[in-house]
Amino acid sequence: MFFTEDEQKKIVAAIKEAEQSTSGEIKVHIDNTSQWEDVLTKASKVFDKLELEKTKQRNCVLIYIAKEDRQFAIWADKGINNVVPEGYWESTIDLMRSYMKVSQYAEGVIKAINMIGVKLKIYFPLEKNDKNELSDDISFEH
Repeated sequence: MFFTEDEQKKIVAAIKEAEQSTSGEIKVHIDNTSQWEDVLTKASKVFDKLELEKTKQRNCVLIYIAKEDRQFAIWADKGINNVVPEGYWESTIDLMRSYMKVSQYAEGVIKAINMIGVKLKIYFPLEKNDKNELSDDISFEH
């Protein structure tokens, strides 16, 4: 398993905390492999497969990890992607990569979730009667 049960709980807790002040959504998905596809292309396909574009404001961000390939990507829906500054996702990837290089995988994902949550809060503050549109649980390749 890529993350221990305790690490998975910490990641889900980080998602819940990040989403407390935003109407945006964060999803973490773990695949065994990207199946020889470019990791960003595969993240896009997983985003579509999980129907993450169905959020009201199109403000979901997917952290995609192909564990056997040791690759990861961030795919954001157009609502959030259209408003974040140029290079923002690259800086989030760089942050994750710095933790991944020293085998602190869960910590890297949690730091990225926190960083994404800050931007979601700025551009998509929590709305009155907001509902959690997506499960906060980590999804896995089936």
